[in-house]
Amino acid sequence: MPITRRFRKTVWTRAQNDARFRAAMLTEAIIELLAGDLDAGKAMLRDYVNATITFDGLAKKTGLPSKSLQRMLGPRGNPTAESLIRVIKALQTSERIRFVVKSTRRAA
Repeated sequence: MPITRRFRKTVWTRAQNDARFRAAMLTEAIIELLAGDLDAGKAMLRDYVNATITFDGLAKKTGLPSKSLQRMLGPRGNPTAESLIRVIKALQTSERIRFVVKSTRRAA
């Protein structure tokens, strides 16, 4: 089911006014990336960027061209680990949060 313009506007409006919502959006994108779902993670990062910092703002923070960032996070984008880490680092700084990865073992 395609996302409607109204839904995008609702997400954008909430992201403008709710820091916890923004942090949750970014967290969920990172979780998808770490789980190995690159397509979902990129789509969620793209939605987050559009609703918050914008691609022009992200370009200023990463030093990467805005168009390259848009392609990188697009459906056919194939970001390098270096570029993806630069994006995540810039978004963490922008949102004033820090992600920590913790290892756990599953019971056998």
